[in-house]
Amino acid sequence: MRRSRGLAAALTLALAGTCTAMGLGLVEEAAAITPPVAFTADELPTWQVNGVVWALAEAGDQVFVGGTFSAVRPPDGAAGTEQEAVNFATLDAATGAPTSCKLSFTVGSGTATVRALVLSPDKSTLYAGGYFGAVNGTAVSSIAAIDVATCTVKTDFRPAFAATVRALAVTGDTVYAGGDFLTVAGQPRERFAAVNAADGTLKPFTANADEPGRAIEVTPDGSHVVLGGDFFTVGGTNSHALAVVDATSGAVTKAYPGFIETNSVVKDIATDATGFYTGNEGTGGGVFDGRIALNLSDFGQRWRDTCLGATQAVLPYQDVLYSASHAHDCSGIGEFPDGQRHHLLAQPTTATGKLGWAPDTNDGIGEGIGPRAMAVGSKGGVQYLWVGGEFTTVNGAAQQSLTRFASTGDTGAPSVPVTSAVSFKPGEAQVRWRTSLDLDDSRLTYKVYRNGSATPIATVEADSLFFRRPQASWTDTTVTAGQSYTYRVTATDAAGNASALSATASVTVPTSADAYPSAVRTDGAQLFWRYDESALPFVADSSDGNQSGVHLNAPALRQTPGAVTGASTAIGFNGTDTQVYGDKRQNVGSTYSIETWFKTNTTTGGKLIGFGNNQARGSSQYDKHIYMTNDGRLVYGVYSGGTHTVTTAAAYNDNQWHHVVATQGPGGMTLYVDGAQKGTLGFTAHENFAGYWHVGGDSLGGWPDRPVSEYWSGQLDETAVYPTVLSAAQVQNHHTLASAPADSVVEVQAAEDTYANAGAPSTNYGTSGSLAVRGTSFYASYLRFNLPAAPAGTVLKSATLSVKTSTMAGAGTTDTVSVLPVTGSWTEAGTTYANRPALGSPALGSFAGVPDGSAVQTTGLDKATLAGSLGSAYSLALSSAGTDALWLWSSEAAANEGGPKLTLTFGAP
Repeated sequence: MRRSRGLAAALTLALAGTCTAMGLGLVEEAAAITPPVAFTADELPTWQVNGVVWALAEAGDQVFVGGTFSAVRPPDGAAGTEQEAVNFATLDAATGAPTSCKLSFTVGSGTATVRALVLSPDKSTLYAGGYFGAVNGTAVSSIAAIDVATCTVKTDFRPAFAATVRALAVTGDTVYAGGDFLTVAGQPRERFAAVNAADGTLKPFTANADEPGRAIEVTPDGSHVVLGGDFFTVGGTNSHALAVVDATSGAVTKAYPGFIETNSVVKDIATDATGFYTGNEGTGGGVFDGRIALNLSDFGQRWRDTCLGATQAVLPYQDVLYSASHAHDCSGIGEFPDGQRHHLLAQPTTATGKLGWAPDTNDGIGEGIGPRAMAVGSKGGVQYLWVGGEFTTVNGAAQQSLTRFASTGDTGAPSVPVTSAVSFKPGEAQVRWRTSLDLDDSRLTYKVYRNGSATPIATVEADSLFFRRPQASWTDTTVTAGQSYTYRVTATDAAGNASALSATASVTVPTSADAYPSAVRTDGAQLFWRYDESALPFVADSSDGNQSGVHLNAPALRQTPGAVTGASTAIGFNGTDTQVYGDKRQNVGSTYSIETWFKTNTTTGGKLIGFGNNQARGSSQYDKHIYMTNDGRLVYGVYSGGTHTVTTAAAYNDNQWHHVVATQGPGGMTLYVDGAQKGTLGFTAHENFAGYWHVGGDSLGGWPDRPVSEYWSGQLDETAVYPTVLSAAQVQNHHTLASAPADSVVEVQAAEDTYANAGAPSTNYGTSGSLAVRGTSFYASYLRFNLPAAPAGTVLKSATLSVKTSTMAGAGTTDTVSVLPVTGSWTEAGTTYANRPALGSPALGSFAGVPDGSAVQTTGLDKATLAGSLGSAYSLALSSAGTDALWLWSSEAAANEGGPKLTLTFGAP
């Protein structure tokens, strides 16, 4: 029997992110693994078998392995290192290596197999069940008792089971068995039986079933036995797949007619102090493949987990239920939709919600089921979760049929956050990232670094799971209009394992509010995808809703020109398989607005945007969508007992940017194109289901004027979803603002840079990779930029200079560094202290001291002076009057270090 080893307080995990304000320090350190999970997801080196593992049991520091195999081999699987192990092996719990206990389970004809292992309560005797006729040559009949201390067969225990034994449970004086047999010791016992634990004599217990038994457990008080299997009747009572019987007589005390689907069976049962848990497998449609928790007090259901993907084993341990399955669809309980298989899961014994523990295997050999058995072993104060089955990989690495995970030693770092940054108005920049994946920690700490500093400017805590990785964000309110900033983010788990820094996200803070995105945000968008990403697969949400998206099959990024004036880009879809789907599963009510810009010349139609119940696969429920017909007309549709649509009369596949908005609310449905109303329908109902927003494609079966393709071929931009009905005036305003003049930002790298050194008056430093500034003894740095002309109809609104301190110790300075115009001529290759150019005045800007540590430093420059030199080359110098040197990277610096850069913002006069 498997029993929970100690009870912890019930814990409900909520998915929420909390921010630590700047200056408040780091969050408090947590336990090594996110509670209540007890094991890391890091697989340990373990000997492996050459077949299938069906059963595991542990005694002290030993783990017993039963199955269908002939040899064990080391973790590296080196040729010639195999050891014979005929359907049984004993391994050290802490090392994963074989012990001296070796037993061979054989049969005269057919294929021998060990299907069940269980220890006596005092762990002195191991009982094995399966299909075999001898153990180390000692005759037995599909069940055997092994003395653990001596690793020998107990010859006094000789019950005769006439067919395969698939399940065992034991109390102090009784061994209970389930399987395929119809007789025991020549007496009728159909699929379930009980024998004396000492000598194997048959007991009166009779619980005849009409189909095989696959699982059996004794309740903690010893008064009842829980049966599981394929059966439809037990003792003549209608009770499919599950029944509770009296431990002495076998009489049914709790039947479950209609409780489990007829095409599903119970594959495993486990108990703890509060209840028992079933693992279930089904075949065909309408099956039950998940897990059930039942209370011991009344044998009634506590919860039911309807994930699809046959469950082979369940193990309660410290208030967490670990399970082995190939779960591929948990949408029925609000989790991941049909898609990738997940073979190892954890959830509280009190609820169905998955916890942050998800190591994985593959399906493997045989039936392609994956893991089939679990047990906890202990040695030296460390607990080890053992997993056996028919898999051939663990966490992507080769490993056959056996693996284990420890209660300590978390070494797996979270994945690197995918980060972006945006600013829509002066004084504010939003940094956002897709939360990281960590297979044994659901709560992670994110550190935000600005301008290359080694000290984080903020920390954010956020939760994520392998199937739910929402966007997290932090808003920097200390930024200056017109200046550029860079941000990088790391993720750290509770054990201190940290990801690498994310790629750099850059942003320039505008000098005035960006009209179009500001209006979308002000009007209440709770999803706003602008498609400005330069890398897959994360689509950032520019609203406050943190509803990020995921690119599927690599849509084309950063398509220009976008729909909105300014630097924002569009996204391109191929009309075949590319799309973007939302990370967040949600319910959408009967009041909402959906908005996007589109550009296409397709004649095969496709879905622009819609709501569906799946992510990476086509949805089986789908509506609240806008799609294009083959001839270019737009259709807005809602489903409720039938399709309800509004369709435009005109076609819009003219390869021009168009704006479409669809709303539904108490007044019904309205469709707008290019700011004008194109149709209405007084329909207010909708289909209520949980799902995800899709852009660029999803199912369209059954809808009128269904296009050739369900996928969009063309470009999309500025997609937004609102929980309210946009008014006609708001829609018109959005359409108008898209073409309003907007600021444009141009970044100009230094075309030439060098420095002069009074200590080496004839030396040129043009290719040194460094720049230096000091008053005494003298260093000065010279920078030349090729300034662009102002775009037509704009003026220079701001200019900033950015430089980056080098990594040498003391690279910063306490002195004020002035940015001065250069009046003399100079070249990067020819300038020395002896021929340095003259400097002008007044200063264009200054750095009031620069802290140590390699980081980007930015200062504003006098825009009026630079405006007069637009369209030509312009030179600046960095100079100071003090004695504390400043060391910077030049444009020739290695490792892509940041050389000097001007950021110019142009806008309407």
